Amino acid sequence: MTEQGPEQRLLLVHAHPDDESIMQGATMAKYAAEGRGVTLVTCTAGEMGEILVPELEHLAADKDDLLGEQRRGELDDAMAALGVTDFRFLGGFGTYRDSGMQWHDDGHAIAADDIHENAFWRADLTEAADHLVRVIREVRPQVLVTYDEFGNYGHPDHIQAHRVAMYASLLAGAESYKRELGEAWEIAKIYWGAMSESRMRASLRAIRDAGDETTFEGMDPDGPLPFTTPDDQLSALVVGDDYVGRKMAALAAHRTQITLDGPFFALSNNQGNSVWGTEFFRLVKGRQGPLGAEGLETDLFAGL
Repeated sequence: MTEQGPEQRLLLVHAHPDDESIMQGATMAKYAAEGRGVTLVTCTAGEMGEILVPELEHLAADKDDLLGEQRRGELDDAMAALGVTDFRFLGGFGTYRDSGMQWHDDGHAIAADDIHENAFWRADLTEAADHLVRVIREVRPQVLVTYDEFGNYGHPDHIQAHRVAMYASLLAGAESYKRELGEAWEIAKIYWGAMSESRMRASLRAIRDAGDETTFEGMDPDGPLPFTTPDDQLSALVVGDDYVGRKMAALAAHRTQITLDGPFFALSNNQGNSVWGTEFFRLVKGRQGPLGAEGLETDLFAGL
């Protein structure tokens, strides 16, 4: 720890409230508890999300259109559960709206037919990146985490978050670029969040062996698995077994999106720490540090 703050600083860029808890909740809780800097930038308030709480269905976009405010509060509660105090919306709350999505016949997400004029998918890339450049130059993180180029499963906001994060990371390090946004800062390591294919197959197999055919219905542990990354593409894992409780509390805080009897908690009940306590990453910028468990880095700051 320095007078200016933590010596090691992690920046995460996500599309909607709840994405962070699903993908990296254990990592965020672990690093925050260890005194490392954790900053979350959320690009939209998730206004187009499906509402799983019947008494709150009136908040939907086609009704009162107040889901964004609800999810803003859910994010507050989730960050409290994870122990993260620095979290922001890209450009400020309401700057960009959830773009919505629909499912393609091939099983991945695509943009919705009707998109709001302020949808994140329509955002000017340089304008959106400049919002993030300002954050990068303020926080000065050594490590950035965001999605892969497909947004992990095709959601347009995930893809746009990837584009904005990657472009902003380049611009932020350019000495001559918009000095009014802060002093230039080069991010040493960039990771894309990932889900281990072998871990997901093992978890699904355990669920099916237990007689549960409804959790992640239609997904075959021995067939094609969207959302996952082949293990030979993984670079790092963070073992956060001691923080699974915090991660599950954060997931529960996103109550309009995640239910206690839904697939995330079914996975937890069947597999516990093995599925939610270890989170995986692909290194796409920077040099891989010393390897540990499973031949992967065990710390995103390894080698710095």
